Amino acid sequence: MNEVFLGKLPILDRNQNLVAYELLFRSGNHANVNITDNSSASANVIIDTYGQLGIENVFGDRRGFIKVDAELLMSDAICLLPKNHVVLEILRSLEITEKIIQRCIELKQKGYQFAIANVDKLFDKYEQLLPVVNVVRIDVNILDKDTLNKTIKELRRWPVLLLAEKVESRDMANECIALNFQMLQGFYFAKPEIMSGKRVDPSKLALLKILLLVVRDTDASEIENELKFQPSLSYNLLRMVNSAASGTPRTINSIKRAIMILGRKQLQRWVQLLLYTANQKEGGAANALMQTAAVRGKLMESIAMVDRPHDKNHQDRAFMVGTLSLLDTLLGIEMSQIVKTLSIQKDMGEALLQRRGYLGRQLDLVEANEKGELDKVLSILENLGFMQLGELTVMELDASAWASRICDTANQST
Repeated sequence: MNEVFLGKLPILDRNQNLVAYELLFRSGNHANVNITDNSSASANVIIDTYGQLGIENVFGDRRGFIKVDAELLMSDAICLLPKNHVVLEILRSLEITEKIIQRCIELKQKGYQFAIANVDKLFDKYEQLLPVVNVVRIDVNILDKDTLNKTIKELRRWPVLLLAEKVESRDMANECIALNFQMLQGFYFAKPEIMSGKRVDPSKLALLKILLLVVRDTDASEIENELKFQPSLSYNLLRMVNSAASGTPRTINSIKRAIMILGRKQLQRWVQLLLYTANQKEGGAANALMQTAAVRGKLMESIAMVDRPHDKNHQDRAFMVGTLSLLDTLLGIEMSQIVKTLSIQKDMGEALLQRRGYLGRQLDLVEANEKGELDKVLSILENLGFMQLGELTVMELDASAWASRICDTANQST
């Protein structure tokens, strides 16, 4: 059975709320790298994996855009994918025949949604499919303004949502919103640009201060005093601890007691993730960052557990590197400043700043995995020497499921 490789890129609505992911599946092996958009063989592995884990557990109430070729589209296996959690994306290379159109109509009647990928202009073959299509993806990077406007105008004849892909800057994002794109995707949203001279939001500054106290192993009473100056954080902490401790005869009302019950490592993780939900004015961009940071942290920890199964300290440090790796983007300040402020250990600092050292190589692996860079993933895995591609995919799915649960809880308590 082929191994399957998974990457995922966030998709946001026009208000920058995280609404879906593009799932990047590739089949391959170490001896002979064979990159396909979605071969039938890898699709069976996808279905088997998701059958065990459940797409709804991995992505919560969000959808996953999955590229499909003719073989997968026509197979019975596709009906194993949950219709409420996937969007079937028709590849541009797929030959649109009467048989394909009828199959799409049949699946649409069963409740499946469809997208057309990589549209740069309308072709006759697209017009035959548009009555059953929900989303049209347009590469805004390769079209001049006149062609883009003409394509959008033509597409308005159908009740489709427009998704701008390869949005690489704030200006481009604003332009796409002005053109009434309903969804946006691109590196700008996966890792928004850092605005120079940006002031750190006070709520994030307070969290950063608490994180600093925790990582420096400060006395619990000092952490308690700092939390007392932050009523909303204290409330969220007590709410989370009482929720986690449901079934116990007493409600926890003491901040100090809550810190003791939660423990230093869990408190540190809570603060790190809460940083991404502070100041909800930033909306989905921060939410997308939180999702990515949570997945990175958990995946880094899982890799560290395989690497050094008895070294809990190493696993905790790997988690911290993963979750902190997007903090420069979130706060709008240089990573070197964050590393210095938190007095982060040398190997962790080198990982965050230069992707150097053991943790740096593993962070590089996780980032390549997100972007769907199979060649780089396989190269790093071979260099590490203790893990196979299939293991990484299962870990990534587990990390996504964990991150969805954690982020939903964090968002509910802010």
